[in-house]
Order: sequence, then structure tokens, then C-alpha cells
Amino acid sequence: MEAALVEAAKAVDHGDVPVGAVVLGPDGTVLAQRHNERELTGDPSAHAEVLALRDAAAAVGDWRLDGCELYVTLEPCLMCAGTALNARLARIVYGAADPAAGACYSLYNVCDDPRINHQIELLSGVEGDRCSHLLTDFFAGLRG
Repeated sequence: MEAALVEAAKAVDHGDVPVGAVVLGPDGTVLAQRHNERELTGDPSAHAEVLALRDAAAAVGDWRLDGCELYVTLEPCLMCAGTALNARLARIVYGAADPAAGACYSLYNVCDDPRINHQIELLSGVEGDRCSHLLTDFFAGLRG
């Protein structure tokens, strides 16, 4: 989670919400690490998780990321959770819950929906206070 927090802090440099993501391979090696880039690129899909999963798929040469884990500072939204499901991730570890848009537990629970052909193990609250503070500090700065 430490690497995801470092990535998240980079997003602030270009005005993006500080969310960072890291994908680990089945052997624990870092396959990819990214941060939000929606403001930087003007791309609504440029969430940290999606960017990191794209990079990880490129690194392994396959869209299937069997046995891989995603570490992310904020609970993934529907788009990101859906991308993780499609990538066949084994586990998502996240820091802060997202009651407004979280799709792993808070608002929806798509990662453990038996109607979907794949489920993802979840671990929440890892470095949750640090992840939450990064976000609240960012938004407090916007309000001035």
C-alpha cells in the first residue's frame, strides 16, 4: 500500500484526485503502478486502477491477470471494479472506503456477486487512515 500512496500523491501535481494503484503479479513482483490522470489527460476512464491494469496486462502480455492483486488507496468504483473482474484478478486490497461510489462494498458489491462469472477476494481498510487523510486534505485545499 505504501507504493500506492506514493503514486496517489503524484496525482496532486496535476490537479487529479489523489488515488494510486499498484498491481502485483502472482509472485509478488510489481507489474504496474499508476495514479489518477483524468484531469491531466481529459480521459474519463483514466482512473489509477484502469491505467495500472492496462499496464499490467501489457507487462504480462495477456488481458487475464490470474493470480494478480490490485492495491489501491480508495475503494474502486463500478468501472474499476468491473475492469478488475474482467481481468480476473485474485484480490483487491484497498485503503479508504468510498461511500459515494465504492463498488466493492460501500455502495455496491460487484466483486462478490455470485451472478458474475468471477469473484475477487477483498481486503479493506489497509492504511485506511492515511489514504483517507490524503483525500480529505486534497479536497480541503480545493475549498480553500
